[in-house]
Amino acid sequence: MKPRVLVVDDAIFMRRMISEILEENGMEIVGEADTGAAAIKLYRELTPDLVTMDIIMPEMNGIDAVKEIIEMDSQARIVMCSALGQQALVQEAISAGAKDFLIKPFNPSRVVEVVNKVLNRNISV
Repeated sequence: MKPRVLVVDDAIFMRRMISEILEENGMEIVGEADTGAAAIKLYRELTPDLVTMDIIMPEMNGIDAVKEIIEMDSQARIVMCSALGQQALVQEAISAGAKDFLIKPFNPSRVVEVVNKVLNRNISV
């Protein structure tokens, strides 16, 4: 069965980019959200296997969304996506319960490597 992924980023082109990388590598994109609040709602509805979460978004940032999702599901697997220079925010997200992080712009093989690691999938890239 394909891993089910929720992609969260306020920029549609970033959602498209990560969705394409994951779909090309055997994953199903079950939903997309552009705010942390929308991510929480979709997580509750879709119960994905993994979430890719941007940090800086309008309404509710990714760190607050991670905290709420982890509160709802302590086993949630969330990978943070951040731009260079956001290391302090990445650390905060990891402390909040995120399992790993990716740096933008995305390197497709790194995306697949991190996602497979977080999902405990032993598939080489």
